[in-house]
Amino acid sequence: MREYSVPVLVDVPASANCADTVFTRGEQEPDTVVISRKDGGAWVPVTAAAFRDQVAGVAKGLIDAGVRPGDRVALMSRTRYEWTVADYAIWAAGGVGVPIYETSSADQVNWIVSDSGATVVIVESEAHEEVVTRAVAGLPDKPSVWCVDQGAFSRLTAGGADVPDETLKERRTSRGGRDLATIIYTSGTTGRPKGCRLSHDNLLFTARNVATGPLEALFETDGRAALLFLPLAHSFARLIQVVLIETGTVLAHTPTMKNVAPDLAAFKPTFLLGVPRVFEKVYNAAEQKASAGGALKSRIFHRAVATAIAWSTAESSGGAGAGLRLRRALYDRLVYAKLRAATGGRLTAAVSGGSALGERLGHFFRGAGIEVFEGWGLTETSAPSTVNIPGANKIGTVGKPFPGVTIGVAGDGEVLVKGRHVFDGYWNNEGATAEAVDADGWFHTGDVGELDSDGYLRITGRKKELIVTAAGKNVAPAPLEDRIRAHPLVSQAMVVGDDRPFVAALVTLDPEALDQWKNANDRQGASIAELASDPAVVAAVQSAVDEANTLVSKAEQVKKFVILDTDFTEESGHLTPSLKVKRNLVVRDFGKDIDNLYAVDTRA
Repeated sequence: MREYSVPVLVDVPASANCADTVFTRGEQEPDTVVISRKDGGAWVPVTAAAFRDQVAGVAKGLIDAGVRPGDRVALMSRTRYEWTVADYAIWAAGGVGVPIYETSSADQVNWIVSDSGATVVIVESEAHEEVVTRAVAGLPDKPSVWCVDQGAFSRLTAGGADVPDETLKERRTSRGGRDLATIIYTSGTTGRPKGCRLSHDNLLFTARNVATGPLEALFETDGRAALLFLPLAHSFARLIQVVLIETGTVLAHTPTMKNVAPDLAAFKPTFLLGVPRVFEKVYNAAEQKASAGGALKSRIFHRAVATAIAWSTAESSGGAGAGLRLRRALYDRLVYAKLRAATGGRLTAAVSGGSALGERLGHFFRGAGIEVFEGWGLTETSAPSTVNIPGANKIGTVGKPFPGVTIGVAGDGEVLVKGRHVFDGYWNNEGATAEAVDADGWFHTGDVGELDSDGYLRITGRKKELIVTAAGKNVAPAPLEDRIRAHPLVSQAMVVGDDRPFVAALVTLDPEALDQWKNANDRQGASIAELASDPAVVAAVQSAVDEANTLVSKAEQVKKFVILDTDFTEESGHLTPSLKVKRNLVVRDFGKDIDNLYAVDTRA
């Protein structure tokens, strides 16, 4: 087995609790701004002392409400300031946070609340409260429900007013590194979600070694600030929240994707966290805007894209020549500067995770002056296990292990992980734990990948998602899907072909992109169903498929595709909250479309 390790950089005391930094900074740096809270249309600074006081007030309220050390407290909300307050208040009270995606159904909420044994549920809105009330109606021990929009924090703070500071400190310090900090339920692309047990040490060890080691430069800049818009119920965003609090980076929240563009421009972050689909949509929006401006602007944009990619590629192999540097300087004024301005003008770096970004987008953004550092990990590894770093960003890989992590690649290509960031098992599911962690302490990730001689990891697919055609050819769908999805008109792509004579694909259209396309092509009023069979749209998707096919051998190429008249969404149940396709459900629900791809054509 091939292995690569990086020594521990920062140790974490055994007594450390995730909430400690909030109270320490509130005492030692009371006037330092740590959060920027959106109130109406304005960003209001929140000092370390003010944040600590609000966390303490809610924590005392939870103690008064009966939360005991180790009790589970569920939290269902969009990404907003109150999420972070509640998260740290739960830890300060000695509790265990159990995040729930705010889009979860009553059935999903029922499972998480009942399986975790949560005694309290904090929700954002009345709509969430209604879902939770339905979900827990049949439980023998119903948790209390507190609604943020209905004054939960004020009522909790008032209820805990008589809880002494000493009691709160005793609660917080009673929970150390080995104690459970959170149970994060996996997205559940197959079967019931499993609760990952993560300790205070898991989170703090990861956060401090990432922030002080590979990504230190991102968190040492003057005026550093980050905008979070991914769901904080997701382990990736949750860990970044801890990193931001640990480093004193000013944190701001955006609850909905539609607010991201204006909030980026107004808040002006220096750092951004995203998943590949976010960067794809940024690129696609810029491309569509250029196309809408006429043939000249479209040509300029595409030349700028080619230049950015060429410049970044050259930077990876010795540096660009004089002519390429001059072209990049020209397009920086014409195109790249406008793209950076749309993000607030201060953004120079971002971290991407969740799935593969793709080399094309990675090179484009670096060439445009916004370097995207791709990382990789799972909920079971406290989110990240590897990450690219400033000055050593090998685009197309997910980077090297961060300090304290060992990566191994087994004989069958499966990526294995060891380190203090790895969870100690699944909640109430020792059978699944035994399957995931072997006798030597390796966590089996289910991802397939390669380690190069420098220790960089490249993820090539999921072990369970590898397609084996009727001819016995193994096909990794991710590279094909990523490239097809990069087309502006495409929302999602899913490659199929298990036990079939050739590889095919299901493709969905992006409703936002279609609106612009319809205006530009005089097709106003056309439905998605009509456009799915429109020759111009089919030709556009065919070009995306042709581009994807250049990445693989002939036997792995997509021979046929169908454009569906509906999209895969979280609401339809076909995407997880982190925007991963639930392949088994797509196969179930679109089985006829898949069968039709193979009904007549039997090409090899």
